[in-house]
Amino acid sequence: MTETSPPASADPDSEELVIHPPRHRVDRRFILWRTLNTLFWALGVMGVLVTLCALLDGMRTWLLPITLIVGAIYLVNLAVMPTCRYLVHRWETSDEAVYVLQGWLTREWRIVPISRVQRIDTERGPLQQVIGLATIKVVTASSEGGITIEGLDARVAEETVRHLNRITQATPGDAT
Repeated sequence: MTETSPPASADPDSEELVIHPPRHRVDRRFILWRTLNTLFWALGVMGVLVTLCALLDGMRTWLLPITLIVGAIYLVNLAVMPTCRYLVHRWETSDEAVYVLQGWLTREWRIVPISRVQRIDTERGPLQQVIGLATIKVVTASSEGGITIEGLDARVAEETVRHLNRITQATPGDAT
């Protein structure tokens, strides 16, 4: 099953992209991956704060409230953020562009024309490997022009990278 899309329909006489919201949702396992990522960070940060509270009596009066606030923020983040990101994140590739809609507090919609793509990377950290997910990074010459698509099924990511590689190789230009 491929998650790449048919080419966006554009006026044949125009070089302009047809802009539309990305069609594909990230894999449902994205929720588990984001939850575990946040949990591991929370355990590390809270472990340090609790240890400091226990060891440093003189600082406990101001360190304890900070620890409680940070703990509350992590609890809300664990309970809400992974599902919200899953519901918001969308992506799509076509023969003309790569589209991404992401963000859970601030929504960001990015479009990279295929002619601007310089490099396509696949990333699979240890946790992603266990869960069967991958991240695709589409890199452009611009320092702010790249796109990251997190939480894709590893097979879908592999097919998408193949598709993007094929069309970028066939697209004339120097990607700058």
